[in-house]
Amino acid sequence: MNLHSVNTGYFKLDGGAMFGVVPKSLWSRTNAPDVNNMCTWAMRSLLIEDGDKLMLIDTGIGNKQSEKFFKHYFLHGEDSLDRSLNNLGFQRDDITDVFLTHLHFDHCGGSIEYNDSKQGFRPAFKNATFWSNEEHWKWATEPNPREKASFLKENIIPIEESGQLKWVEVQGNRTKDAFPNMDIFFADGHTDKQMIPMINYKGKTLVFMADLLPSAGHIPLPYVMGYDTRPLLTMAEKKSFLDEAAHNDYVLFLEHDAVNECCTVQNTEKGVRLKETLSLADL
Repeated sequence: MNLHSVNTGYFKLDGGAMFGVVPKSLWSRTNAPDVNNMCTWAMRSLLIEDGDKLMLIDTGIGNKQSEKFFKHYFLHGEDSLDRSLNNLGFQRDDITDVFLTHLHFDHCGGSIEYNDSKQGFRPAFKNATFWSNEEHWKWATEPNPREKASFLKENIIPIEESGQLKWVEVQGNRTKDAFPNMDIFFADGHTDKQMIPMINYKGKTLVFMADLLPSAGHIPLPYVMGYDTRPLLTMAEKKSFLDEAAHNDYVLFLEHDAVNECCTVQNTEKGVRLKETLSLADL
C-alpha cells in the first residue's frame, strides 16, 4: 500500500468562524489572518494505492461553481486535483473509489463536473464507486437551515443518479475493517455522521482528520469551528479521539492546514497538545 497527498488548492475563510469563541489574540498565533480577518486553508485529499484499487478520500471544492461563488472563498494557488493526480502519474479515470468524509462543498465539490453539453452534471470519476453513509446522505439531502449553504445539490444528487453510490455501514461510532486496512470513526459534532478514516500504514495508524481537526491550530479542546452544528459534542468527540491518538501515537493527516500536512499529539499537564509536525513522506 502507498499513500499520496493530493493538494487540490487553497481557499480563505474567516478566522473567527474557523475558531468559534476563541479570541483572535489566541488563534492568530497559529493561523495568521490577512487584513480582512481571512485565513488561508488547504483542501488536501489523500490517495490510497492498494493493489488494483485506487481510493481518493475527499475531492476538494471543484471548479464548476459560479464566479460569484468562488469570489466568496478566494481560491488561490497553483495546485488542482487534476494537476496533483497527474504529478503522481494518475488521472481521474484511474480512480476506483471516492470516499467522501462528508458532503460539504469543500470536501465533495470536485466529485462532480459539467456534462458535455454544459447543461447538466455527471461524476468526475466515471470508473469509481462513491462511498457515503445513509444517515449523512439523508442529513445532506434534507438540510437544516444552518448547513443548507454547504450542501449543494449539484455536488450530491448526480452521484446518486449515476448509480455509482454505495453505503458504508454505520456500527455505533466506529466501523472496523470497513475497507482493507481501514477502520472508520463516526463523528456527529461538525455534521451528522462525518466519517473519519483510520488507515493502517507502515506499522502506524494514519487518521484522515477531515473537519474533526481541521488544522494543528485546532488541537486545544475549546478551538472548535463556528460551522459545527453541535460544538459541545465536537469537544467531547475531539477529546476522546485525541486522547486515543496521544496514547497510540497516531499520525493525524490534516485536510485544511495550509502549512502542516501531518502531526502527532501528546498528553501534557494542559491536556493533549501538539507533539510534532511532519509530512506523509516522513513515514
